[in-house]
Amino acid sequence: MKLWLLAGLALLLSACSSRYQHSQDFSPPVQNPATVAEPTPRPEPLSVTGNGPTYKVYGKRYEVLQNPVEFSQTGTASWYGMKFHGHATASGEVYDVYQYTAAHKTLPLPSYVRVTRTDNGKSVVVRVNDRGPFYEGRIIDLSYIAAAKIGLDRDGTAPVKVELLTPPANQKVRWVQISALSDGQRAIKQQQQLEQQLAPVKWPVVVHQDQQQGKTLHKVRIGPVPEGSELDSLLAKLKTLDINNPIVLASHQLDASVVHK
Repeated sequence: MKLWLLAGLALLLSACSSRYQHSQDFSPPVQNPATVAEPTPRPEPLSVTGNGPTYKVYGKRYEVLQNPVEFSQTGTASWYGMKFHGHATASGEVYDVYQYTAAHKTLPLPSYVRVTRTDNGKSVVVRVNDRGPFYEGRIIDLSYIAAAKIGLDRDGTAPVKVELLTPPANQKVRWVQISALSDGQRAIKQQQQLEQQLAPVKWPVVVHQDQQQGKTLHKVRIGPVPEGSELDSLLAKLKTLDINNPIVLASHQLDASVVHK
């Protein structure tokens, strides 16, 4: 993992307290978890950000697990809601309170885990795509819908067991650049639109900031996408959206930019 990625993650994590439109977290409009399907665990490529070997938050250094095969942890779970809804996670993906996702301090991104409450036996499968929680004693932060599935939305915190189901895959990947815009809001709008248009297939859509000649470009990218049939499928899908000339990048072609959160 390149040093600029580590620096970018540290910078973005340290800015979390000032970049949200709400000063306090709160619950979204209630949605029945039974109407939203839990994710199907599958090996995905490592996200382009959030996977540096180490990072530091609030003066404490954390080591990201490298190629874990088995992982189990017990402790306290919490959840996060509308304060963070619509903002980017450490992986660069947009946080959605109605998707089964979670934040973990050391698991590689993305990973799939099963979270089981040890006090009532209820469990949920989530996709880990963010970093946190950075409160003493807490081991995982669930999205609102995942918390609601096991009653954590009402209780706030609960004792849980976290078990790794599927770690990221080790394979060759590409990134597909859709645009490079000077207007950051336009980039975010395109990012959100692509997230909707590419559903239900989950290809992460991120926005990178790149400084060029004193100006900031906001580059909308999809990835990482495995080479082969999945990349071909994405390019075919983009053609149906009248996006006919995307730029396909390899990891060594990524510039020293940071994810916009």
